[in-house]
Amino acid sequence: MRLLVTGGAGFIGSNFVQQTVRERPDVRVTVLDALTYAGDRSSLAPVADKVELVEGSITDAELVDRLVGDSDLVVHFAAESHNDNSLDDPSPFVQTNLVGTYTLLEAVRKHQVRFHHISTDEVYGDLELDDPAKFTPTTPYNPSSPYSSTKAGSDLLVRAWVRSFGVQATISNCSNNYGPYQHVEKFIPRQITNLIDGIRPRLYGAGLNVRDWIHVEDHNTAVWAIVERGRIGETYLIGADGEKSNLEVVQTLLEIFGRPADDFDHVNDRPGHDMRYAIDASKLREELGWTPRYTDFREGLQATVDWYRANEDWWRPHKAAVEAKYALSGQ
Repeated sequence: MRLLVTGGAGFIGSNFVQQTVRERPDVRVTVLDALTYAGDRSSLAPVADKVELVEGSITDAELVDRLVGDSDLVVHFAAESHNDNSLDDPSPFVQTNLVGTYTLLEAVRKHQVRFHHISTDEVYGDLELDDPAKFTPTTPYNPSSPYSSTKAGSDLLVRAWVRSFGVQATISNCSNNYGPYQHVEKFIPRQITNLIDGIRPRLYGAGLNVRDWIHVEDHNTAVWAIVERGRIGETYLIGADGEKSNLEVVQTLLEIFGRPADDFDHVNDRPGHDMRYAIDASKLREELGWTPRYTDFREGLQATVDWYRANEDWWRPHKAAVEAKYALSGQ
C-alpha cells in the first residue's frame, strides 16, 4: 500500500507514521507537512530512513495532485489546531483547514484514491457539566472558535464530496489526545514541562472545564480500524471514556511529580472556553471491534511524563518562546 499522510510531522500524525512503520512493514509511507512551528522533522527521526518527507502545503494544488496520484490511501491529519492561536489570527485556520481540505478532496476525486479525514469533537460545541449526554455522530454541529468552525467546515466538505462526487472517504472526530511528541503549547505537555523545570502549573479559571482524554496510540489504532473496516461515507467518533476536568489533570500530574495537590496557579480563562466534551464511541467499538489500550488515565499520563523527561532535546528548544507568548496574554 502507498500511504500519504498529511501533517505527518505533527503530534498525532508523527505518532501515526511511527506506529504504521513499526506494525505495517508492507506500507510505503510518504509524509506531506508544511513544517510550521507545530511540525518537526525530529518527530519522525526514529523512522526517517523508512519514510519520504515532503515539505509543502496542502493548499499547493500541483504538489498535492502529484502526491495523491502516487498513493492508494490518504490519511489527512494536517490542520491548524490551537484554539488560542485561532483567536489571535483566524486566517491560517481558514487556509489550512478549509482550502487545504478542498485541495486534497479534488485530488482524491481525480485519482479515485481512498481518503480518511481526521477531525475533532470540538465541532459539536460543548456540553453542560451536569448534562448526562455525550457527542454522537448525529450530534448537530455547534463550533465555538475559528479553529473548531473551520474543522466543522472541512468535515462538511468531505461529506459533500462523498455524496456529490462519490469520493471514497470516511471521517473520524476524536476527543483530546495526549502522549509523546505533543507541542509544549498544549495543555498537558505545558504542565509536564513546567513541572520538570520546577515551575508551578497554570490552570485556566477554576479548572472545571472537562475534556475526554485519549492516548495518541489508541487514537491511531482506531484510525486504522476505520480505514480498513469502516463504511464509506460514515463518521466514527473516537474516545476512551477519559473525561477529566483540567483541575483533575493538573492534580494527577502533581501527584506523579510528588507535589502538593494545590501547588498550581490560576490564570485568566480563555475567551469562549468550552465547558465539557464527551465522546460516545459505541459505534466504533461495536461496529469495528475497536478497544483502547490505555483505559487507566493515570497510567497513560505517567508514560507521557516519562517520555518528556527522557526527551528534553525534543521539547526544550521550543519552551522559552511558548512561555513568553503565554506571559504576554497573562496566562
